[in-house]
Amino acid sequence: MKVIVHMRRSDREIKNFNDIVDVLSRCDTIRLGINRNDYPYVIPLSFGFEVENGKVNIYFHGAKEGLKHELLVNNNRVCVEADICHRFVDTGHNVTAEYESVIGFGKAVKVFDYEAANGLDLLLKHCGFENYQYNKSVKDLITVYKITLNGITGKRRTV
Repeated sequence: MKVIVHMRRSDREIKNFNDIVDVLSRCDTIRLGINRNDYPYVIPLSFGFEVENGKVNIYFHGAKEGLKHELLVNNNRVCVEADICHRFVDTGHNVTAEYESVIGFGKAVKVFDYEAANGLDLLLKHCGFENYQYNKSVKDLITVYKITLNGITGKRRTV
């Protein structure tokens, strides 16, 4: 896994890949940044993920139609952000946040059949519903996407 290391505050960088994955595992929402003409389009999403061959694969789903789908058809290069704000702290001379965050980059691609089912299972597991028996016909109504993160970084601030 390529870990991005262009961080201004290197003292806050999470350098270990497994520690970055741990932060991601404790996040309940990702924000997906998609290219959209003059302005980026960012949406919050429920997600599931796995580590495969040293890379993070993130899965999400959506309707077969709509702005997100249209934008991904035109340009599937995306940025993924996830974070945990633990608390705000008065340090005596300013107020700051204690947090952990992850940012990654990749391409969102549609997946089908076994891979789509696996993605939905991982999403349900991450949301607290492991082994949930959903109606399999739902796959006909949605599109499942997979993003293999080709670059990832983690950051944390503690006081």
